[in-house]
Amino acid sequence: MTLLGWIVAMSAGVGGCAATGQGVSGQGALVQSQAQIAAPSHSVPPETTASVQSVVRVGMTVSDLNRSIEFYSTVLGFTEDSENEATGEFLEHLTGVFGARVRTARLRLGEEEIELTQYLAPEGRPIPVDSRSNDLWFQHIAIAVSDIDRAYTHLRGHKVRHASTGPQTLPQYLPNAAGISAFYFKDPDGHVLEVIHFPPGKGDPRWATPAPSNAIFLGIDHTAIAVADTEASLHFYRDTLGLRIAGGSENYGTEQEHLNNVFGVRLKITTLKAARGPGVELLEYLTPVTGRPYPADSRANDLWHWQTTMESSSLKQICKRIDLARAPWISTGIVAEEGQRSSMMVRDPDGHAMLITENARN
Repeated sequence: MTLLGWIVAMSAGVGGCAATGQGVSGQGALVQSQAQIAAPSHSVPPETTASVQSVVRVGMTVSDLNRSIEFYSTVLGFTEDSENEATGEFLEHLTGVFGARVRTARLRLGEEEIELTQYLAPEGRPIPVDSRSNDLWFQHIAIAVSDIDRAYTHLRGHKVRHASTGPQTLPQYLPNAAGISAFYFKDPDGHVLEVIHFPPGKGDPRWATPAPSNAIFLGIDHTAIAVADTEASLHFYRDTLGLRIAGGSENYGTEQEHLNNVFGVRLKITTLKAARGPGVELLEYLTPVTGRPYPADSRANDLWHWQTTMESSSLKQICKRIDLARAPWISTGIVAEEGQRSSMMVRDPDGHAMLITENARN
């Protein structure tokens, strides 16, 4: 594990389990001292219940909520579940954005859900136009499809922007990935999305069942994030949050290069799962190692901000583990509105945001 993976200076609140929730994050950067970052502790509380039970949804910040709802509904077959507008101290403490007012919509595809958030105030920055798949702010959702050729034809009909050269089918010399077909493309704000088709015997068995009404888009298989060091990420996702390793592969070759649109790629992939919900896929670029770090001044209103929402029945115990792991905080601590579940938002070793909320059954 590299030390660099744990040095993250973010525009975030100096939160933690002992934080009172007073004062709004975003007032200054979280900069850890050399003593603090000497090495993340692997000593975690012994409680086996202190883990994430579910990956609930994946969210992203958008510039125009109406436009994004139209895109995900019309092009990809999502249906809108709910929409609301929010402001106030709870939102400020949770997101680290002072003066925030947001519009949020939740959309569903099959059994999975995404959350789209537009910051009416203050507006954030756009995704850099030269973003690449090996930059450490990269994250996407992978949408399982019944037929990759039909999916690509459908997407071309809606004039989506390419991120891949075109659909790629991974070769037989990659045993764990052989026969998987995929294509990367972009939504109106430039968020990268993936459509993926699994051959018989690979992927979640439910993707192999006949699609209802001859549907093309079935549900969300996983969210994928670029990481600098798999071991550092495993300390966070497996050892701290309690996700389990569900699979992995090391991919290379012209098909993977043209899927990621990165020349010379050799990619270490590790898939993690909770008991419920889509997977979390770690993408470590063994080559090339030219990916740029997550911007140090990132905030939740920036359009490259994604957040993966997880549920835990032991939020305070998870909080203790996160403090021991010295993960940077976005929230000012565990925060809650009256009558609402407690939540907290933190960053993984590379800067990706995790929104962890108390399980509704508690």
